[in-house]
Amino acid sequence: MLMIGLMSGTSADGVDAALVEWPSGPSALPFRLLAEIEVPHSERMRARIHRLADGALPSGEVLSELVGLDVALGEAFAEAARSVAAEASLSLSRIDGIASHGQTVAHHPELMGTLQIGSAAIIAERTGRPVIADFRARDLAMGGEGAPLAPFFHHAVFTDSVEGRGVLNLGGISNLTWLPPRADPDAVVAFDVGPANSLVDGVVALLTGGREKMDRDGGLALSGAVDSSFLEGLLTDEYFDRSPPKSTGRERYGSEACRVILNRWNAEKGDQSGNDLIATLVALTTEAVGRACRDWTPDAGAQMDRLLVGGGGALNPAMMMGLRRALPGVAIEEFDLHGVPIGAAEAMAFSLLGRNALLGVPNHLPKCTGARRAAVLGTLVWGE
Repeated sequence: MLMIGLMSGTSADGVDAALVEWPSGPSALPFRLLAEIEVPHSERMRARIHRLADGALPSGEVLSELVGLDVALGEAFAEAARSVAAEASLSLSRIDGIASHGQTVAHHPELMGTLQIGSAAIIAERTGRPVIADFRARDLAMGGEGAPLAPFFHHAVFTDSVEGRGVLNLGGISNLTWLPPRADPDAVVAFDVGPANSLVDGVVALLTGGREKMDRDGGLALSGAVDSSFLEGLLTDEYFDRSPPKSTGRERYGSEACRVILNRWNAEKGDQSGNDLIATLVALTTEAVGRACRDWTPDAGAQMDRLLVGGGGALNPAMMMGLRRALPGVAIEEFDLHGVPIGAAEAMAFSLLGRNALLGVPNHLPKCTGARRAAVLGTLVWGE
């Protein structure tokens, strides 16, 4: 089956699109990635997404902006689907379906609710193909966290017969999946560890007055020094001590958290370099991952032999160096070495979830999300 997966993550950098050929039965192997692209969001679109997700709009503007962004993102997702099909030199008429994660603007599992926007109806209308979207809602309805969902893909494509493997996505939020050797689906453990790029990007923007949106190539962090006492204070965040399943997002680690952290830094550290703060925030991510790997993943004597890393953080040398310090003895490698391009992994994951939805086959790991049972997630909007 030919499936397009679409993803716009917490950082809201753009739409990742992947066109994958999956088997027509329930097995995920073998698969072929036919094309993958990233369509960047404009700075204006990115700012609109973050303002809405961070609750930074006047109350009277929230609903109109929610509706407007739903439409605008639907058009952006549709254009990405058209573009990735063209990249593979395939007509859209040959595509069996499109799976869109959408753009998360609110995630509140404590309320049994989540909200991903990017109109599936517009995607279906512009492409003529069936669209599966709104994957998280049913998991929440069954008592789950609605996240993480990518571990279903990680289990399908990264499980090894000999090695115990961790799979780490460093997007805006860091997500970890533990795959014991020959992992049965019920043996997989997965959860959101905490912040990855969301705090680093947000503080860089504040320090530069918006001139920079990210620590490109880890240059700021590498030129700074980790402040151990400030790091220990950040690690007292109670989220890190919660046992899985657990999930989080910009409602906890968004713009407001960045402002609080920067204000605290300025009050406590005075004229100490902002680069030291960036280095400390990178260390927050990597130390939290190291603790999560030690505290919540290995079981029954299995050890983590290898950690596979994807997402934008995998391209940050400071992040990768920090992971190697936090996890001595663990081989740490990018997804690319295992047949999954770093930038395409999440879009590929949702293409698989969409394939299973069309087949009527469960497409999540309920032990990882806390849902009561396995089910078929996603809402279908028919194409032509």
